[in-house]
Amino acid sequence: MEQCACVERELDKVLHKFLTYGQHCEQSLEELLHYVGQLRAELASAALQGTPLSATLSLVMSQCCRKIKDTVQKLASDHKDIHSSVSRVGKAIDRNFDSEICGVVSDAVWDSREKQQQILQMAIVEHLYQQGMLSVAEELCQESTLNVDLDFKQPFLELNRILEALHEQDLGPALEWAVSHRQRLMELNSSLEFKLHRLHFIRLLTGGPEKQLEALSYARHFQPFARLHQREIQVMMGSLVYLRLGLEKSPYCHLLDNSHWAEICETFTRDACSLLGLSVESPLSVSFASGCVALPVLMNIKAVIEQRQCTGVWSHKDELPIEIELGMKCWYHSVFACPILRQQTSDSNPPIKLICGHVISRDALNKLINGGKLKCPYCPMEQNPADGKRIIF
Repeated sequence: MEQCACVERELDKVLHKFLTYGQHCEQSLEELLHYVGQLRAELASAALQGTPLSATLSLVMSQCCRKIKDTVQKLASDHKDIHSSVSRVGKAIDRNFDSEICGVVSDAVWDSREKQQQILQMAIVEHLYQQGMLSVAEELCQESTLNVDLDFKQPFLELNRILEALHEQDLGPALEWAVSHRQRLMELNSSLEFKLHRLHFIRLLTGGPEKQLEALSYARHFQPFARLHQREIQVMMGSLVYLRLGLEKSPYCHLLDNSHWAEICETFTRDACSLLGLSVESPLSVSFASGCVALPVLMNIKAVIEQRQCTGVWSHKDELPIEIELGMKCWYHSVFACPILRQQTSDSNPPIKLICGHVISRDALNKLINGGKLKCPYCPMEQNPADGKRIIF
């Protein structure tokens, strides 16, 4: 962040100079145009009178030419000064950021360059589909000769179709989808269908007394949700009392808040993605955000490794040399680090529960075996190594 702040300071200086130069340039040119206009009027008046050009006017004309030349030279000089300020921004970027970012991670992480390119292209295509940029995703697939199955595209196409309708305040497609997936949504404890019915009911209320009977008839859709959303249903029923006076001036005016539409879009995206086995945020955006946090740390570690000539420290494909805190937002599964070897467990080195209840990694267990017996490092219990059981978090 310090590097970004340094570059930002240089950029602010350039922007300030641009603004100052623009104001100064505009003022100078206006003054010059006014001066030339006055001189032109005097020359025109002298020409109409048929009098020859006086010595005074000749002197004024020469002064005008000199003033124009000096103004242009001053503006050109100030413009050159801006060029030097812009170049300082580029130097600040080169000074504060490492251009060889690719060298942070070894090429051994990828099976091959073709595999690396294919994974990256697939991540970009998935991101484009998830953001609703369908035409751009199709164009990328054609240009990169990437073969994407229709089964992969279909969930994104359906989600974007429904979200576009919600942005236009059309509840029909979303309600149809929610009703067809009601059972699975209930298993997720989702309130999506209720919120959609509530929005439709509120829309009927905005139609005034003429829509009162239709709103009462539509209220039967709340019956399956009465147990979980009793209070909210009571509020909506109570709003009918103020229908003739207008909800805008009633205690129920909060029902007309436009924030409900933004909320329903977020709720639909979250629940639909959970139902379809998709992530709410695309893997590309998550990877990019995580990389922004991890990259400065990895660059420092790389410099230390090169300085101390201990390149063997970082040789694993699926493990970093140090732990990097990315925040709770990036926690997707449980992580166990062996208390003996201080290493994160993996499929090849899983956590093992001993008879005494303590948990260590398999590599630690193998190192602690002595004469066919294993003594727990945390308690004096001796046991057979074969009695240890693998734990899956």
